[in-house]
Amino acid sequence: MDFNVKKLVGEAGTAISRLVQLTEEKLGTSERTELDSHFENLLERSDATKMWTEKLLKNTEAVLTPNPGYRVEDFLFEKIEKKRPNRLTNLEYLGLDMMEAGNVFGSSSPYGSALIKVGQIEQKLGTTEREYIGAVNQSYIMPLRKFLDGEMKTIMKERSILENKRIDLDSCKNKLRKARSIQGQQAAERELRLAQAEFDRQAEITRLLLEGISSSHASHLRCLHEMVQAQANYHAQCHTIMQSLATELAK
Repeated sequence: MDFNVKKLVGEAGTAISRLVQLTEEKLGTSERTELDSHFENLLERSDATKMWTEKLLKNTEAVLTPNPGYRVEDFLFEKIEKKRPNRLTNLEYLGLDMMEAGNVFGSSSPYGSALIKVGQIEQKLGTTEREYIGAVNQSYIMPLRKFLDGEMKTIMKERSILENKRIDLDSCKNKLRKARSIQGQQAAERELRLAQAEFDRQAEITRLLLEGISSSHASHLRCLHEMVQAQANYHAQCHTIMQSLATELAK
């Protein structure tokens, strides 16, 4: 119980110290430790990577599944069932209606017969579209989401820790500058050495994670290639299917 109380008091003291330091920084009455230019560039690249990956992911999902309600449903199913619901595409629904209309008008009539043929092809196109959506989801969407939910979250967490360590370090520097007695200076110097060591350690951890984004970009490039190949295959298949239908109808 005493340990918990001491821990709470310590955490409260740290929070107050950080708040004071941030306030003095905003007022311009306290120094702020700046990171080197290479580190700042890594941070900027991390922010750009996060922003654009989120945007690309969102827009790709919107292209594949224009209905926002379906996108929410897909997201929930993937979280709970670990797979997307197996729903018909709009092309498949169109194909079913065409086939039904063709049977109503008579399969022996030119119009009814054509509706049935086109309806079958629309269904085939719909199946091809579903396969294409599944391929892009596996090769591009899921890896990007995994990156955001895993590596990028870790980076943001470590960056937050680094910022707290930076505030603690500058707070210690401020205490040392304000210390008047020899004993107070010695105590402040010990705190500063410890804070500097913790800051340097956290900065190295964060730097390594930030530099790892280069590997993530290389991985995302491979995913992009796979998505382009899936898209090329999809359009090639659709073109072949429609050319065959056009030839058959022309007869």
